[in-house]
Amino acid sequence: MKIIRMTNVQMRYSNGEGLKRVNLSVEQGEFVFLVGPSGAGKSTVLKLIYMAERPTQGQVQVGQYNSAKITRRDIPYLRRQLGIIFQDFRLLDDRNVFENVAFALRVIGKRKKDIKRRVLKVLADVGISHKRYQMPYELSGGEQQRVAIARALANEPFVLLADEPTGNLDPVTANEVMMLLEAINLKGTAVVMATHNYDLVKRFKHRVVRLEGGVTQD
Repeated sequence: MKIIRMTNVQMRYSNGEGLKRVNLSVEQGEFVFLVGPSGAGKSTVLKLIYMAERPTQGQVQVGQYNSAKITRRDIPYLRRQLGIIFQDFRLLDDRNVFENVAFALRVIGKRKKDIKRRVLKVLADVGISHKRYQMPYELSGGEQQRVAIARALANEPFVLLADEPTGNLDPVTANEVMMLLEAINLKGTAVVMATHNYDLVKRFKHRVVRLEGGVTQD
């Protein structure tokens, strides 16, 4: 079953450049690398999927939501079904590990006991429950990315969107994060990972979609 479908998508930037023709479909439970040089538009493709941007032309279908029909009010409901990970972690500096993950559940009104149970589970899943009372600045880059992944998993998303998740990590830690993403994928969550780390792409054998010159090639 296709959970993401981008059809003849164009996205023009203010400088006149942008995406010219993006066609992308992602099946339930699939792992897809989106590769291309820096500035190719990989982050823009992800933004179109979580609808921070709207296409100039073409359509983006994500689950039951379509870019041509979705209202501003519905976008938060779409994002609750997605997990999003960034290169720079984006943790809340004034909250500990537990509270960073719990925040994603509090904002949607989950009950306190359900929040505790879910946070402890996802922290265990990413191997960092023993650090739950530490602050982000006390963690290594790899540990911070594990917290970010746990937060992205909190709402049990059907797809995880990862924007250069290993970009700020050393090779050993990047490898560990990739193995974690593979483990998450094996449990049934689809993963779409934007990267220009071709060494990782060669080592971890998944479907590759190339983006170059504003055009996708599968």
